[in-house]
Amino acid sequence: MLQVAFIKDNKEKVLAGLKKRNFSKLELINEIISLDESRKKIQFDLDSRLAEMNKLSKEIGVLMKDGKKEEAEKAKSQTLSLKESIKKLQQNLSETEEKLIVALYEVPNIPNDLVPAGTNENDNLEVFKYTANENIDTTALPHWDLAKKYDLIDFELGVKITGAGFPVYKGKGARLQRSLVQYFLDKNSEAGYREIVPPFVVNEASGYGTGQLPDKEGQMYYINEDQLYLIPTSEVPVTNIYRDVLLDENHLPIKLTAYSPCFRREAGSYGKDVRGLNRLHQFEKVEIVRIEKSDNSYQALQEMVDHIKSLLESLQLTYRILRLCGGDLGFTSAITYDFEVWSAAQQRWLEVSSVSNFETFQANRLKLRYKSEGKNQLCHTLNGSSLALPRVLAALLENHQTADGIKIPKVLVPYTGFELIN
Repeated sequence: MLQVAFIKDNKEKVLAGLKKRNFSKLELINEIISLDESRKKIQFDLDSRLAEMNKLSKEIGVLMKDGKKEEAEKAKSQTLSLKESIKKLQQNLSETEEKLIVALYEVPNIPNDLVPAGTNENDNLEVFKYTANENIDTTALPHWDLAKKYDLIDFELGVKITGAGFPVYKGKGARLQRSLVQYFLDKNSEAGYREIVPPFVVNEASGYGTGQLPDKEGQMYYINEDQLYLIPTSEVPVTNIYRDVLLDENHLPIKLTAYSPCFRREAGSYGKDVRGLNRLHQFEKVEIVRIEKSDNSYQALQEMVDHIKSLLESLQLTYRILRLCGGDLGFTSAITYDFEVWSAAQQRWLEVSSVSNFETFQANRLKLRYKSEGKNQLCHTLNGSSLALPRVLAALLENHQTADGIKIPKVLVPYTGFELIN
């Protein structure tokens, strides 16, 4: 979340950034400033009364020692009145602080200056495109037909067991899925990311820490009896490793990678764009997370982008990179690059990764800081999909299909143990 001091010192910049996002509750900024002023006034009054109480307590002791009982009783009477006013002020302070936090939680991050203006995905800016040597004819089958033809994925069986959006991977389909996970983890490790196996459920504090709560509460699966959430991405548990942590600057940067299943309700999703592997309630993803000093986070962002480019090119997939516009930017992000692979069979782009710099937004919620020259400073946090499995798998099946079967990219053959699905 944004810091109150930043909002007060940069009110016009904050409002301009929120307008770029098409954020409708601009009145929250004045409310936050007003609540903070009230909080400060209440705190001042409370501190004054506590000081007065402390002074009276010392005076009572002296008066009793000197045998001035009448004056001591009068001072005691004053303390009773002070105690009542202190109690009311403490309650008022607590209520005001709670209102302030609730208001702050509703305000999204401020977009970086590089973020283009716009209202939706049609306004996103294409910044890079890579074309692989793919010769797909007009009779190419979509991945759901290929999955059935080669008995790789059973969508109907998933519906029987659980419901729509929970496919069952079979045979070479399951092996290819597992191979992609291992390949991505190995490449991430080679790039200096330390592998983590995190919990796949998190508590409420973790959800608030990385910004999924309260913004995405309706999209998360909730275990009511235990008050836990199934993770929508491993970014949540991995980043929360450092919640309430003060790091030495010599420990930065921190580079982590993790595989996990991901669970998303995807409420409101329907139509052709959700068919097959295009949109699932349960899917697998490999994530990369970085914790950086403020002066290095944009270099780190570029390194993450370059790393994901290398993964997609090694899989011989045509892809493009979009810099998201303000209206399409995630709640917590200051800037996001989306990677989309081309599906010749579906004649559409499929998102396979989002790489984001949150700057200090998550770190402020997490209370994640580093000490530099004796001062505590907020870290910058970043994360990216490296990569999301369902649509990568879909693109591999569709774009590498031949008359003889589906060819496996050379880099994956050591993992799959086969070169062709036929």
